Amino acid sequence: MVSQEQRRRQLAREKLERQQQRRAAARSKTQKRNAAIAGGIVLALVAGLVVAAVGLFDSDDKDKKEKKDTVADPCARPAPGTPSGQTWKKEPKLTIDKSADYTMELATTCGDITIGLDAKNAPHTVNSFNFLAGKGYFDHTRCHRLTDQGIYVLQCGDPKGDGTGTPGYTIPDENLKDPKLKGNVYPAGTIAMANRYNPQPPKGESKNEDSGGSQFFIVYQDSELPPYYTPFGTLKGGEDVLKKITKAGATAPDPQTRNTAPIATVVINKATVKRS
Repeated sequence: MVSQEQRRRQLAREKLERQQQRRAAARSKTQKRNAAIAGGIVLALVAGLVVAAVGLFDSDDKDKKEKKDTVADPCARPAPGTPSGQTWKKEPKLTIDKSADYTMELATTCGDITIGLDAKNAPHTVNSFNFLAGKGYFDHTRCHRLTDQGIYVLQCGDPKGDGTGTPGYTIPDENLKDPKLKGNVYPAGTIAMANRYNPQPPKGESKNEDSGGSQFFIVYQDSELPPYYTPFGTLKGGEDVLKKITKAGATAPDPQTRNTAPIATVVINKATVKRS
């Protein structure tokens, strides 16, 4: 038989055990709650870091894109003035000396370009440039086209600046069998005429032979082209100028013409042709 004292001790032990169990349960609950809170803080910090990192990457990408879209213009502002836009009804009379050496100097916003002209093999073309330069026709005109894929040329000589300008007359194609045009490659440094020649015109239309006017292009890297474009000169100075222009790059293609223009502001402030 359990005495009263033993019963009291047994009840005390049971009470102590219940207290210990409640305390253990409370500690466990507190630990779980604290762990959950700590875990939430860590997740929040990680999420914040991820967001911040993504933001940094996005910002970096955006900065790169903006930097690409806002390439600094490496050239100076054009001299005051506008293209004359003069036109003439017929090709000027041939007055140059085919046996002489002629040089064309282009003072541009990006620097000076010197071109040696081939009067012997392209007399009509050189004569026309001599005439037009003397009339100030090229002054204040913008080089409106720069291609940096497939062919590598800078095109100039259009007073309208959109590829449609002419002096009102055309000149004959010349020097198309120049031995320097090997494998239909116009070597870097070649100066040639632009034209409207079409070897496969629609039925009933002409090929537009002998359709050169005032527009010309400077080949700054070997370019494969059909031999339809009169080579009439060679670059003699200004390689650094071309590098400056081409390094700045070209714009996106025009939606209508698909032409790309130089990002640099390339304007011929003054063009002169001199007999050497």
